[in-house]
Amino acid sequence: QVQLVESGGGLVQAGGSLRLSCAASGRTFRNYAMGWFRQAPGKEREFVSTIDWSGGATYYEDSVKGRFTISRDNAKNTVSLQMNSLKPEDTAVYYCAAARSMFGSRATTPKDIGSWGQGTQVTVSS
Repeated sequence: QVQLVESGGGLVQAGGSLRLSCAASGRTFRNYAMGWFRQAPGKEREFVSTIDWSGGATYYEDSVKGRFTISRDNAKNTVSLQMNSLKPEDTAVYYCAAARSMFGSRATTPKDIGSWGQGTQVTVSS
């Protein structure tokens, strides 16, 4: 099992930027695809972005393409999400997630996930 701890959430005005970070410990971080999900009040948890185990492939939900960038540092056991041009509709609790299986290319649905972080709140004001 891998333990995940997010940081970097907060309150920002529309058009601003935030950088979320996730520190991992436990099982071999570098062998697993990682992802970011978010959940707004009254809505289901949804996929935001994922990166494969090597860091060579990334995928994004359509509404964040061109604004968000996912990256990982396997030497430091961290994964990050740079969020630019934030919109009020990006307001949600953001969760870091580790894939259930090794050497996968992506983790895009909750059934793909083996471990979740506790979440960090992102609030974008208009």
